[in-house]
Amino acid sequence: MSGFSLETPAVVDVFTEVLKRGPIARIDIARRTGLSQAAVTKAVAPLLLRGLLSAHDNMRPTQPGRPVQPISVNEGAQLAIGVTVRVDEVFGVATTMRANVLHSVTRRLASTSVEAVVEAVAATVEALQRRLGDDAEKVLGVGVAVSGDVDKQHGFVRASPRLNWSTVPFEKMLRDRLGLAVIIDNDVRALSIAEEWFGIGVDAESFAIVTIGAGIGCGLYVNGDVIEGAYGVAGELGHLPLGPSDLVCSCGRHGCVETVASSSAILEAVRSAKHDPLLTMREAVQLARAADPDAVAAFERAAVIIGMALATMANLVGPSVILVAGESVTDFDLYEQRIRESFDEHTFGAAGQCQIVTRSHTFEDWARGAAASLLRASVTRT
Repeated sequence: MSGFSLETPAVVDVFTEVLKRGPIARIDIARRTGLSQAAVTKAVAPLLLRGLLSAHDNMRPTQPGRPVQPISVNEGAQLAIGVTVRVDEVFGVATTMRANVLHSVTRRLASTSVEAVVEAVAATVEALQRRLGDDAEKVLGVGVAVSGDVDKQHGFVRASPRLNWSTVPFEKMLRDRLGLAVIIDNDVRALSIAEEWFGIGVDAESFAIVTIGAGIGCGLYVNGDVIEGAYGVAGELGHLPLGPSDLVCSCGRHGCVETVASSSAILEAVRSAKHDPLLTMREAVQLARAADPDAVAAFERAAVIIGMALATMANLVGPSVILVAGESVTDFDLYEQRIRESFDEHTFGAAGQCQIVTRSHTFEDWARGAAASLLRASVTRT
């Protein structure tokens, strides 16, 4: 990530504030960072010279004799590539410094072997570089998001049940293959970073993002940072032991939330009740909306467990907002009320004031999260 080093902590703090909140006036940067206005001006000067920031010409006074010249990021000065690895495909995006998507590419995966995934990621990155043309020279590196236990600091995927990986030096393999800087991260944690810098986290003191799909993930933002945990594992909501002890999770343990509340668990429950192994999720949703008792029961059971899991997290961490996102959120109306009822039943005191909001997410959002993880690492690494 050469050419993007930020020399001092003050420069990092100033650039981060402008990146997240710009256009923003110097006086507001000073207020938010705790730096003096003189220190802010000193930090801004080299960033303007390097073309990373720009000053708006439309100066306007906020009080007599005190003109304000907002500062914003020249988001096209540097670019990022983000890639998310799914079980059956790789999805990649090229973004600006504010994680705004410029191009996207999808590659099917014939196999989840490490070698096949490395080649698919490399092909995706190379396709994005071709689409960028001459701007490919501005790329800082590649962020890659994977489900499971990811050691971001050392570049290892310690365990990914869905990919059937264990102790894979994924970052080094990609770096050697691509000749670019690479950051790997857990997919939900990367999504949380995107929300921290460019989404709900910009104005929230604390938040959690819960993704519901084939699995259930959770990212936590508390006290000004996304929690990574001492060992790179934190917020594993899907593996809280709140489910029936006789159900085995994809992680190999019993009673995880995912065994009841993931979309795959809901579908399997309806298939089993209907003795139809070929039933699709769309058909399961249609049955539930038609008040079929078996389908309604499957969604009801999932809702109760999700509500308990959200309440457990709210009681422990106390976020102001929980964002529920993912591929199954389009079906949230089927069990939203029961989730909220279960949440209210199990939250303690003021933790119940936590706001729950929903948002659907696409594969592009996951890949954008990977790019945001790279950008955050690039900016905060001095």
